[in-house]
Amino acid sequence: MKKFYFQLIFAFIFLILTVVTSLGLGFVKIPFFEIIKIILSKLTGIRYDNISNIHLSVVWDVRLPRIICAALVGASLSVCGVVFQGILLNPLADPYTLGISAGAAFGASVALLFGFNFLGIYSVPFFAFVFGLITLFVVIYLSSTSSGGISSNNLILSGVIVSAILSAGISFCKYLAQERVSVIVFWLLGSFASSTWTSALLIMISLLISFGIFIFYFRELNLLSLGGKTALSMGVDPNRVRILLLVFGSLLTGVCVSFSGIIGFVGLLVPHMMRSVVGPNHLKLLPISLICGAIMLTMADTLTRAVLPTEVPIGVLTALIGGPFFCYIFRKKQVGF
Repeated sequence: MKKFYFQLIFAFIFLILTVVTSLGLGFVKIPFFEIIKIILSKLTGIRYDNISNIHLSVVWDVRLPRIICAALVGASLSVCGVVFQGILLNPLADPYTLGISAGAAFGASVALLFGFNFLGIYSVPFFAFVFGLITLFVVIYLSSTSSGGISSNNLILSGVIVSAILSAGISFCKYLAQERVSVIVFWLLGSFASSTWTSALLIMISLLISFGIFIFYFRELNLLSLGGKTALSMGVDPNRVRILLLVFGSLLTGVCVSFSGIIGFVGLLVPHMMRSVVGPNHLKLLPISLICGAIMLTMADTLTRAVLPTEVPIGVLTALIGGPFFCYIFRKKQVGF
């Protein structure tokens, strides 16, 4: 256990360094120690005389909300990937397996197409979140058996079917949008450009609640990973636990997608990498995946924002990285090694 604590502390320190380094990168270069002064100034209320007002505004009002949102979304998608792979017994499962992201994308496309604005800048996230929830309940309904249980295979199949239908709906929305199609396409590709402190707070609250539930049920997750019959023999109700964790995982995914757009493969990559480091115990796997997911997406967002010549939608970058890894995992599962 000491080794795990060391790994956790090292990962957390690396995350802090990644965030601070990311704050200094971009069109306006900001020295490392000035970033520290700006953060300390805002947290303590002490004003340092040698802090540039431009640098203060860039760090606190523009970059920090975006970086925090990227870290929180990366952490959220990673822990959801851990949970979905555990309860579905499928190494290819991630937050998008059940079609939640497709539902959220369809909701956002409808809001953008018709120009709904009754909640201001949160109109699109609201529609994305609501349609993501509706998709979850449709998938659960389709996958339920006559005996009232839920099959893992049925869940994945239902998610694929619903995703295909919703993808057609999204394509139809893009067709109707005509000259406004670029707005829908940009949202679907994923971005943190419009992140605010409010969106960061909402994602953080959702993550804290869901992560608390996941950690509380870590024993049940460990047993479910061994199979439904094994879990049942140990006094665990597989259907009840599976539905509970699916709901909270899907809620968290829906919140993330509603603010960031479609960012795939994070929930697939991180759990697999961390499982090879700390093992299958969810008490260890969940927190280390949370931190490393935050690191991965923060670095990816910094790469698209500050390193590449032009900003590339982050969903494109994660797909380019995660696609080959997905093929590797799929092939590994097929040949059985």
